[in-house]
Amino acid sequence: MSEACLVTVGLPVYNSERYLRQSLDSLLAQTFANFVLVISDNASTDGTAQICRQYAAADARIKYSRNETNIGSPRNFNRVAELANTRYLKWSTADDFRQPTFLERALEVMERDPTIALCYPQAVLIDKDGHNQEHYDDVLHLLQEDPADRFLTLLDKIKLSHQHLGLIRMSHLHQTHLLGAYVASDITLLAELSLYGKFFELPHRLYFRRFHPDSSSWKRSDDAHQARRYHGTGAQPIGFNKWHRYLGLLAGVRRSPLALQAKTRLYRYLSRHMIWDRRDLAAELVEFGRTASGGIFSRRRTN
Repeated sequence: MSEACLVTVGLPVYNSERYLRQSLDSLLAQTFANFVLVISDNASTDGTAQICRQYAAADARIKYSRNETNIGSPRNFNRVAELANTRYLKWSTADDFRQPTFLERALEVMERDPTIALCYPQAVLIDKDGHNQEHYDDVLHLLQEDPADRFLTLLDKIKLSHQHLGLIRMSHLHQTHLLGAYVASDITLLAELSLYGKFFELPHRLYFRRFHPDSSSWKRSDDAHQARRYHGTGAQPIGFNKWHRYLGLLAGVRRSPLALQAKTRLYRYLSRHMIWDRRDLAAELVEFGRTASGGIFSRRRTN
């Protein structure tokens, strides 16, 4: 890595052989080329490792490492972030791809304005074969001076979460809790990040997000599918997703440098939404109670 290198591209991968080459090619073709690409292989069992090693042998910017076991997607994302020692981080996924000018355009914005924590491009949604392109509008161009306003706007407007795959200022990211091992922890992270800096949406469709049967967004209601994605080897259904999300948001507000009045405003907002979601929150507690009591009963029968 060059001494003047500003950007780490972090690529967590797992069983990604079908789309990995296209993703890597789109990263290596960036018009801003002075970056290091850190790949963390989550103990893939297909041809992912071979592809990564081929690319690493051909390009000195690529640093490849492999986890002994599958640690789950969020922890693998966090791992590449922890390995980054540059001013900026760009998380990437192995099934999506981006246009060549993304890094150049985003870096220009970030270097010009130090109050921006995240710069991301407009998105195009595609299917597993790259067809059926659909323009997607994120409406998360958050340039408000008040961090509380940015936080509330994000939670009220966000739908699909992929903005964290833009260019992130590491000094701001280090102040967050990173990603948690629960569904939609990326939204929690984005909300927390908005407390430290602004979000800038590039007015160009430079990011192509692929939906396919193995993507995390494909089976949002399938606990077993999500458990495999979020917890990895031997994972059981997650549970407590809404509790984790609210507790994560509350922790982010508490940890932030906001004044007490601003924190109180956000606490009230989150408390109000927890009341609206009380049935779902109660259902998660009931399900946990059933699972716990069933486990105790099963152990007693085997003793």
